[in-house]
This record gives sequence, structure tokens and C-alpha cells, in this order.
Amino acid sequence: MSSATQRDVGVARPPRIHATALVEPGVELGEGTSVWDNVHMRGPATIGRDCIVGEKTYVAYGVTIGNEVKINAQVYVCTGVTIADRVMIAAGVIFTNDRYPRAFDPIGGGLADSGPNEDTLSTTVHEGATIGAGAIIGPGLEIGAYAMIGMGSVVTADVPPHALVFGNPARVRGWVCVCGHPRDTEANGAARCERCGREA
Repeated sequence: MSSATQRDVGVARPPRIHATALVEPGVELGEGTSVWDNVHMRGPATIGRDCIVGEKTYVAYGVTIGNEVKINAQVYVCTGVTIADRVMIAAGVIFTNDRYPRAFDPIGGGLADSGPNEDTLSTTVHEGATIGAGAIIGPGLEIGAYAMIGMGSVVTADVPPHALVFGNPARVRGWVCVCGHPRDTEANGAARCERCGREA
């Protein structure tokens, strides 16, 4: 029975957690979500239904992940990141959240506290966006709905909805449809997608 069929008939679909995964108290996992080997998820955090969290991925406390999100292997999701529904995060993506990182406390001396402070910035990845393998996402950014970030990109500025960005630093190089196919104009343009026929 498919996941959609199970939802339709009201069959309980508990999350699946690999025996080697560490899911701390305070982590909420939605129905049908799979957490694979050697994942570490810190609480409190919220992950929606029908998600995949790939092997050796780290999800920090204070993270919110929506429904039907795919996170591949070895992804680092730090505190302050919000990921909306239907987002794809490919292998090796790294999120960052600190504007002025130092290992030491420049005021009081000694090792700096690792908790959030006034320089910890939040990042939001909006619905349907894709972040390619090995991309690095700077702190305090907005990744627009259905945007696509190319593999290996270093993202240092907000990404508009439907934008195709890549490079170091990542820049807008084109536009993509909801289906992911390149298109000639922004989402609100008149061009029809050659792949799926959408005009928006």
C-alpha cells in the first residue's frame, strides 16, 4: 500500500528510525518520515510527515522542517534554519548561522559559548526549493520558493523565487519552473514551461 493510500484510509504510519541514528528527546517526527543511519537530531526540533533524512546528517536544535522534504547524506542543518514543504537538499549541503564566528570569547576570555546569541541569524528555505550538492548557505538568508541552487555554490545573498543561481558567490543565472525545468522568464512572466505547460 502506498503512502498516499495509507493516508487516505487513515492507517497509522509511524516514523522509521535506523538503529544507529541518535534522535534526542524533544525531536518531533511526522508520520512516514525516515531517519537513516548515523543521523544526529538534537531537540527541540520539528520534522514533518513523509520526509527523508539521509545518513550522517546533523540537525541542530531549533530547526523546523516541513512535509515531504528530502535531505540527502551528510547535510549540516544548524540552529535557526527553517525548511518549508517539498524542499530538496542534496548531499553535503552546509548551512551556517553566525555572522562573526570565533572559537574564543573576545570579551570574557576562554572558549566561546556555542549557543545562539545576537549574531546568530535565521535562514528560511521556502517551499519547493532545491539546494544542490555541496552548496554552502550563508547566515540570515531567504531562499525563495522553487528556487534552484547549483552544486558547489556559495550563497551569500537572498535568492528570489524560481531563480537559478550558481557560482561563488552564487548569482542569478536564469529561472526555473515549479517542475525544475529552465524557463526564459521569472515565474510571473508569460512564457509557458516547455516541460509541464505551467505559465506561473
